[in-house]
Amino acid sequence: MDEGGTPLLPDSLVYQIFLSLGPADVLAAGLVCRQWQAVSRDEFLWREQFYRYYQVARDVPRHPAATSWYEEFRRLYDRVPCVEVQTLTEHTDQVLHLSFSHSGYQFASCSKDCTVKIWNNDLTISLLHSADMRPYNWSYTQFSQFNQDDSLLLASGVFLGPHNSSSGEIAVISLDNFALLSRVRNKPYDVFGCWLTDTSLISGNLHRIGDITSCSVLWLNNAFQDVESENVNVVKRLFKIQNLNASTIRTVMVADCSRFDSPDLLLDADAPGAAPSRVFDLGGGSDDGEDEAASPGPARTKGLRRLLDGLLEGQAQPPLSERALETKVAELLAQGRTKPPERGSAFVGNKLLVFTTGCLTYSPHQIGIKQILPHQMTTAGPVLGEGRGSDAFFDALDHVIDVHGHIIGMGLSPDNRYLYVNSRAWPRGSVVADPMQPPPIAEEIDLLVFDLKTMREVKRALRAHRAYTPNDECFFIFLDVSRDFVARSGGCGAGRGGRGARAAGRGPWGSPWTLPSGAEDRHGYIWDRHYNICLAKLRHQDVVNSVVFSPQEQELLLTASDDATIKAWRSPRTVRVHQASRPRPRPLFSWFANQRR
Repeated sequence: MDEGGTPLLPDSLVYQIFLSLGPADVLAAGLVCRQWQAVSRDEFLWREQFYRYYQVARDVPRHPAATSWYEEFRRLYDRVPCVEVQTLTEHTDQVLHLSFSHSGYQFASCSKDCTVKIWNNDLTISLLHSADMRPYNWSYTQFSQFNQDDSLLLASGVFLGPHNSSSGEIAVISLDNFALLSRVRNKPYDVFGCWLTDTSLISGNLHRIGDITSCSVLWLNNAFQDVESENVNVVKRLFKIQNLNASTIRTVMVADCSRFDSPDLLLDADAPGAAPSRVFDLGGGSDDGEDEAASPGPARTKGLRRLLDGLLEGQAQPPLSERALETKVAELLAQGRTKPPERGSAFVGNKLLVFTTGCLTYSPHQIGIKQILPHQMTTAGPVLGEGRGSDAFFDALDHVIDVHGHIIGMGLSPDNRYLYVNSRAWPRGSVVADPMQPPPIAEEIDLLVFDLKTMREVKRALRAHRAYTPNDECFFIFLDVSRDFVARSGGCGAGRGGRGARAAGRGPWGSPWTLPSGAEDRHGYIWDRHYNICLAKLRHQDVVNSVVFSPQEQELLLTASDDATIKAWRSPRTVRVHQASRPRPRPLFSWFANQRR
């Protein structure tokens, strides 16, 4: 400024100069004088800084909850859990899964060392309890989940057994005294299991019917199985679902529809000018061109009957392999013997059972959705379930999502409305000729988003990093979703050691349940849900198997790895808060680190 206090440079020129600077330099220049400080907070300036620094597409609007471009830039830089604050080394082998209690005060870890460990989540994390499952003939623990009131822990594991064993078990542990309350068989083991209510959990069983045909039964189990009254059930059959072409039901989870109306900040899928989103409501009986194979009707039934009648009568037919013929016969036998989906009150107040499945090959390429009605959420009533007539042998799915690729992970948003799916796509137009030889999968890992309230696919999908393993060497990737972020692990590989040493088991048709992993990617990743950008890479010494946000504080994230460690990550903002011994003045740009992540 001159001697009279008049700026020597007009604001417009200062603005143009600031446009050529980086974010840290803009903030530093804003400390020079009042004029520069005012220009350094200009909304248009920070809009340009935001799109340029984070490389967000210009047609993506600002987050609807953001108050300014400056604050939005700061949120993505300062409030992402990317600073390693603690490494836990109490496990002696690969750590496979992490889960938080709903309160955020505790979390559990599962490992190849066959223990389930429960931790106190304080400023400094400490081990609270370790449960060794080897006395129960477990090979390793693979998954855990707290019930809604955090009084019980579900722990899922794999049995010791022959090389082709696919059996597992679910254990329920009291968090009051860490007593083992019950154990439930679970087959295949990658059903994992999940809570339906505070005192009941879902497990699976698999019955082989033919060479590539089977039946998956999902059971509702009482967590307390030491019931004295003979009139009280401890188990009840929920659903019985036919599997074709060596497919099976795996990875079950429950979405609570009553939470759909809670605030969710994901951008509306139906943006102006965008292509129509894909509808996956295949069970609603609509007239807008349903897939015939997904929703069998009288025409398909007649076609199957004509095919089989022709074969029996020796008429000329296209040659069918034994497996193809078995599938056709199984489809025909299921016609008229499958209970249709229940209709009525939509999903209000109900829960949805979500799981991976398939219809063309053993490779999981579909997501099945089955509504659970209030009267089904208790073990009361007949053990084999209610409402299925003598001719209704199977239960039909309510909805099916076909991702046309290998599903390698799923996770629900905090309000349970959005389903996030990791997949590696099949080539466009590929056809599955042999169920034991699925199509090759893409190197790129896509993160698809589905709205369980509208039953539509959200159009924009995240294209994550690459993976290089073939179809039969992929394993399930645990991802987690917070209010603003998506965290996922980077493991999807095959190599020496890794998961190969613990999970090379195969299913009843020789198909892989869970197969080797390697160290092709030693990072966890954090993505922004709104802008579809990768914000941070979290490094380990080996494959990252699981990532989980604190449900009460999304600026805290845990990662678990094959390097036998658990790492805790906090945001730069919370690290500064925790490290500050006393209040002291800080520069305006103190949140902006000198080194980029």
